[in-house]
Formats: sequence, C-alpha cells, structure tokens
Amino acid sequence: MSQSLIPVILAGGKGERFWPVSRLHRPKQFLSLDGSGKSLLQATAERLLPLAGDWASLWVITASHLASGVAEQLPQLPQANLLAEPQGRDTAPAVAWATLEIIQHHGEDAIVAFFPADHWIDDAEKFRQTIMAAAELAQDQGAIATLGITPTYGATGYGYIEQGTAAGSYGDLPAYQVSRFTEKPDVATATEFLKSGRFSWNSGMFIFPAGVMLQELKTYAPELINPLLEKGVDAYHELTKLSIDYAVMEQTQKAYVMPVSFGWDDLGDWNAIERLLKGERSNVELAQHVGIDTQGSIVYSSNPDEVIVTIGLEDIVIVRDGNATLIVRKDRTQDIKKAVKILGAEAKYQELL
Repeated sequence: MSQSLIPVILAGGKGERFWPVSRLHRPKQFLSLDGSGKSLLQATAERLLPLAGDWASLWVITASHLASGVAEQLPQLPQANLLAEPQGRDTAPAVAWATLEIIQHHGEDAIVAFFPADHWIDDAEKFRQTIMAAAELAQDQGAIATLGITPTYGATGYGYIEQGTAAGSYGDLPAYQVSRFTEKPDVATATEFLKSGRFSWNSGMFIFPAGVMLQELKTYAPELINPLLEKGVDAYHELTKLSIDYAVMEQTQKAYVMPVSFGWDDLGDWNAIERLLKGERSNVELAQHVGIDTQGSIVYSSNPDEVIVTIGLEDIVIVRDGNATLIVRKDRTQDIKKAVKILGAEAKYQELL
C-alpha cells in the first residue's frame, strides 16, 4: 500500500446499557471491563498505534463533554488530533467532519479507517494484518471497505452484510462487493442468514480513501457534507442525526466487505462481560461475592471492599456503583436504556446519569 493509513477512533458513545458504571462523564469507553486494567479507549488506541506509525497519525473524535477525559486517558495524543463534537449527531457527521479534517492534513489519497472505541478484539496482530489487507482493497478498488464478522450464531442485535460479487483476495482474505445491508433481523431471518453462509455481522469498522468518502457524501448526503464544507464544526447545530450506514453505506456502489474471523465483541451490554470472562465458572464475579445456589449471573461492584451476597438467583445481573444499584434479568439488559431515560426525566436523579 503506497498511501499512509490514518486510524480514527469513534469515542463519543454514551454506553447507557452499562449503567450505572457507565455515566454521562464516564462512559463505557473510559472503563476497564475485561479485567485488563486498561480502558476500552486505551486498548483501542494501543491496538491501532502500530497501524498509524505514531501518535501524530492517530485521531479521535468524541463529544465535547468527553474531550478532557479522552485527553487524560490518551496524554500522547496531539491536541489537534482530538475532535470534539458540540452536539451528538450519530456516526455520519462524525465520519464526515473527521474525514474533512484529515484531508486538510494528509490529502484526499490518504486511507482513513474508522473504529469504535468500545470493541474487544482477541488477536491484535491478526486484526492489524486484516486492516492492512482492507486498506489495500480500499486503495486498489477505490472502495469503502468494511469488515464483516463471521457470525457464530443467529444474533438479532447486530446488523448484517450480504456478500455479493467476489472481488479477489487481499492479504489472503477474500473480498466481495456488498449486496445489501440488513438492520437487526428477527430470529428466523437471522437463522436463515447464518445458514446461507453469505452474511457477516456489520462490525462498524470502515476503511476508505478520504477522497472517495468525500465524493460519496456529496452524492448521497449533500445536506450533511455541504454545511460542513462551508462552515466546518460550526455547522453541527443544523445537522440532523444520521448514521454512516444510512447516509452512505446502504446507497453507495463502492461498498466492499471482507469477512474476518478473529475474536470480536462490540460490548453492547452487561451480557458481553459474560461472553468474555465466564469460562467454566458458574458466575462472572467482578466483586466480592458470596453466592448460595446462584448460577449464570453477573456480579459487579466498583468498590473492592464491598461484599455482595446472593441466594437462589439464576441469570441475573447485579451491579453496584456508588449510590446506584442495578438488578436485571440477563434477557432484559436491553431495557437498561429505558431505565436511564426514566431517571433522566426526574430532577432528583440527575446525579445518577
């Protein structure tokens, strides 16, 4: 690959389904959830730094109220490479603004790669080899390449990508034109996708020449890119919320997918901790826990001196953080966002957000 690779970390998420540990000014990307002692953001930056070559070529885009936290967690990141969005407008404005900033510094031929800050990946070296292969695909085809995670079960919580026409191989990995994107399907549809062997989970990782993304934004999302071209970040107040999937990926003819098989998890809610850490144990215990006839449960406390005692529980999540306690069945963790919304509507609960 002849052009430089510029990784960008998307670090503006709220992580509400990890409440009460994840809060407004301490979202999940600032937390260590796998027992490593490194936050998800720090682990992501460490994984990407060898691809960037140095800190000067690594970028982060985040929410304005989180910018100081990012700077504290990544003290070697140049201040100019930390982009703070004044309002959250989903991923399309973030990708568009960051791409424009990178074009100013590195030109339209630079290969830009976007990565969520909250992913867990088990093999950093295999991951980096895959990204370099996707970068070669992007440069060779003038493509917007995305990584498709080979599904291991019929998940209904992920979007799916269907493989279309084969487009050769890069770094010994096959590449395909994208046939279609499908948002979170029902169980029957997800099962059919899995059986077909033609579908991957949408990882939310994108690699492309900066100029290609700029042109596709001009074609498919002029209402987004034109204000940013004219006013830069000052245009944010007039932008609507829009994901990069809806804005570009589901419309462009330049979308390609590389199915990959390294260990990956998007750490969407507390159940992800079980997938990472349970092993052969009856429960996942990130706390001092005394359990009687308790199994299949997740027990977490931010206070190492606190003891949690359970009796006769099964498939329950218990989380203690400061003056907030969460108790929820594992099959209802998606509803944590609803609970946070209810708390947000009450003035007396604002300090818990």
